Amino acid sequence: MQFDTNDLDYFSVYKLLTGSIIPRPIGWVSSISEDGINNLAPFSYFNAVGDDPPHLMFSTGIGNHKQKDTLINVLATKQFVVNMVTEELVEQMNITAKAVSYDVDEFELAGVTPIASEKIKPMRVKESPINFECELVHHYFLEEHKNGGACVLIGRIIMMHFDDSVLLDNFKINMESYKPIARLAGSNYAKIGELISIKRIID
Repeated sequence: MQFDTNDLDYFSVYKLLTGSIIPRPIGWVSSISEDGINNLAPFSYFNAVGDDPPHLMFSTGIGNHKQKDTLINVLATKQFVVNMVTEELVEQMNITAKAVSYDVDEFELAGVTPIASEKIKPMRVKESPINFECELVHHYFLEEHKNGGACVLIGRIIMMHFDDSVLLDNFKINMESYKPIARLAGSNYAKIGELISIKRIID
């Protein structure tokens, strides 16, 4: 079948995209309000966008034209942390996906530990083995939307934290101890399964 995206409603497009573009990494984004309230929420529209210098992106939906707390905080403070989600943290991550009042601290709600970042104000998740401290460099609101749209945020990574347990020699990552979780569709998530190795062809 073929679909003209202009003819589809928002929810049909959403199901087709999130069911086909898989698996997606999860950016567990921590931010802080101008009043000092911690916020923590997961985003699966997330990835690295460059390494020289290192940047990453995440996108937050604006359902029913209402901005999420994360977006409000990041636009106000220009800072955020991306904490990577592992098998051990998937339940806590899911709790922070819940829509709650702006004054609720999701670190407390999920029972995870906030620890200070080195260069920015938003807290890191202590239990996450990998954290990226970021400064916002660009954001873009999607236009011609049907349900409120979304905002793409790009941050420059200014500090990286890696637990020794997930590091191998020469800056390589130990996948057996890292155990990241990926987002599928609906309530489904994926673990790292069988790995295949294909050497890159160099002309």
